[in-house]
Amino acid sequence: MAKFRFRLATLLRLGESVRDQRRAQLAEAYRADDLLEQHEAALAEELAALRAACRGAAMPGSLDLDRMVETQRYELVLRAQQKHFAQQRQAVAGEIERRRESLTAANREVRVLEKLRERQEQRHRHEEARRDIRQLDEATAARTGREEEQ
Repeated sequence: MAKFRFRLATLLRLGESVRDQRRAQLAEAYRADDLLEQHEAALAEELAALRAACRGAAMPGSLDLDRMVETQRYELVLRAQQKHFAQQRQAVAGEIERRRESLTAANREVRVLEKLRERQEQRHRHEEARRDIRQLDEATAARTGREEEQ
């Protein structure tokens, strides 16, 4: 019985390699998004702490005007950073979607080749089974012919 050999095995391995590479790229984009999300959360916490400090400084009693102006400037800087991170996350979200589509296409290509291999392998097994049956029929016919001669 001849062993099945898929002629497009190299192409299948290449497609699997591309798929794995695309999967790694998508995971990298997700890590970047997570990192940006962590930075945004840290900024939100810092803004909340800054607002609490500003409310504390605005309490009745001695008013440190320089400290309040400095706090407001710092709040503007934090808000600008927050806006920047939001824009970066939006860009990363677009990149994630592009990479997801790329991975989907690579998965589809690999599946097509795998199905082709499965069909060819099944056809090969079927042909081998037919050859085996033909050989058995021929051997049986030859034996029956010899028995009739005796």
